[in-house]
Amino acid sequence: MKQVTLSNSFITLIVLDYGAIVQKLLVKDVHGDTVNMVVGHNFPSMYLKDQFFLGACIGRYAGRIANGSFELDRETYPLYQQDGVHLHGGKSGFGKKHWTFEAVDHGEKPFVRLSYFSKHLEEGYPGNLKVSVTYRLDNNSLHIDHRATTDRSTVVNLTNHSYFSLDSALSIDHYELQLGCPKIAVMDDKLLPTGELAPVNDTPYDFMSSKAIGKTRLDTPYVIDHEQKPAARVYSPLSGIAMSVMTNQPAMVVYTPLHMPAICFETENLPDAPNIPKFPNSVLKPGEVYENKSQFIFDLVK
Repeated sequence: MKQVTLSNSFITLIVLDYGAIVQKLLVKDVHGDTVNMVVGHNFPSMYLKDQFFLGACIGRYAGRIANGSFELDRETYPLYQQDGVHLHGGKSGFGKKHWTFEAVDHGEKPFVRLSYFSKHLEEGYPGNLKVSVTYRLDNNSLHIDHRATTDRSTVVNLTNHSYFSLDSALSIDHYELQLGCPKIAVMDDKLLPTGELAPVNDTPYDFMSSKAIGKTRLDTPYVIDHEQKPAARVYSPLSGIAMSVMTNQPAMVVYTPLHMPAICFETENLPDAPNIPKFPNSVLKPGEVYENKSQFIFDLVK
């Protein structure tokens, strides 16, 4: 397993070729102490047994797909499923693959680019898919750019699955969260979308104005209003670190796991979009380029 380290005056980033994983993301807090902003393992080999997709690139389709299948061009494609749910690309999605380091640049805006080739019908998905993810540091921000091309029509939805931890506290109740997201996708008991998009007003999901997370726990697909910027902002008054999220994606799954004090911002399409026509298009055709451009910006609030 290989790793690459990028650094500038604000951020140090360590990336693994396994799963294109963000292993460490180091920034200074207001006290001058170094904080690893992502939950991860110290030893790369430990990721081989990880079940939480820590820091990984998720694909070919991030999120859930209902009934373990989708229809495309009048053909049904069966996928790996558990209890009728296909999750995060299947039994062995992109987060469990060995990627190739294609380019590394330690210049003024250091970056690393990794690639993966997903063969036709891997995990049941049609099309030979060429995928790349580029991690780039620019001053106080981390840019994550996913790209993909295919030789036949397929569905694609890629994201990074980092669990962000802004301080060393054992809870995130004190985090202040703001989301530029006026609607959520309503979910059933299997966390599959019903197809309904509901306003967040007067619900526990309303973070349109910044407020403490408190006891609210989320595993929720939000619809991003791109007039509102950023898509998300989270702040720890303990470390003084604020992180803002910008993206070109239509949605963002915000996940606050019960088993660790952290929060995920999975910038992506909505879950089960291949089966729900009114959701944003998830089909990639030959000659087209899929792009997920997301940015994570770190500021200190004193």
